[in-house]
Amino acid sequence: MHTLIADAFDAKLPERLAAFGTVSSDMATLGQAHVLLVRSKTKVDADLLAKAPALKLVIRGGVGMDNVDKKLCAEKGVKAMNTPRASSVAVAEMAMAFMVAIPARLIEAHTSMKEGKFLKSELKRTELFKKTLGLVGAGNIATEVAKRAQAFGMEVIAYDPYLKEHPIAKLVSLDELAAKSDVISLHLPLTDETRGMVNTAFLAKVKDGVVLINTGRGKCVVDADLAAALHSGKVRAYGTDVWPSDPPPADCPLLHAPNVFMAPHLGASSKENLGRIGDEVVAILQDFKA
Repeated sequence: MHTLIADAFDAKLPERLAAFGTVSSDMATLGQAHVLLVRSKTKVDADLLAKAPALKLVIRGGVGMDNVDKKLCAEKGVKAMNTPRASSVAVAEMAMAFMVAIPARLIEAHTSMKEGKFLKSELKRTELFKKTLGLVGAGNIATEVAKRAQAFGMEVIAYDPYLKEHPIAKLVSLDELAAKSDVISLHLPLTDETRGMVNTAFLAKVKDGVVLINTGRGKCVVDADLAAALHSGKVRAYGTDVWPSDPPPADCPLLHAPNVFMAPHLGASSKENLGRIGDEVVAILQDFKA
């Protein structure tokens, strides 16, 4: 069995996968690959699949599968899987980093100090304690965020139409979540249902001065609509690790909107998480081989 590692994984993974057959990171071997490992960079689409006649299994290291054409894979007899549990802690910590840094004014404080300014009285902080966190999407990652938010003394509510109960958050309607939340954290896959979900209509329903955090998918947000809400002050700040593309286009409105705190899609890139992804990949291949 030949395994092709198309994107960045843990450096030790090729050695671990050698037990299953040959391993390569050279895309020139795509035609011989039985197993393809991707993260978010490589698109498993019609063009790629046409060049991979021997392919039997695609593993997406991470949660979202929007870069894998699952329907076409199924039509071609290629099994498509992901590693949904591995990234939960890493992405949850990224969401919490935004959640702590934004009201604490840490980024402005650091930047101003580097500029030789000492804005002790100018930078006013707010706390997370007794604030309401609204989770849009309440799966594995959101549940880890909820645990951490509880430790800060936050009330946690969530909207997820596919759940009847949640171990931590109180499930509410999307309208109720918008109206009550001081902080909204998005944990959505990209689907026809969620694409552009955060738009002018949704933003009109949120609390004035809400903080919005997105570690899910960039295309769940309509960039121009959110940028307008940031300019007007309806949304106090936006913390995002995800974009409509990696990297975002230079004319993306959010790159130039006020109070946007951004990272280049680092949420799942911790050293520890890459190791956990490797563990799940090995487990999948053990079952696949059997």
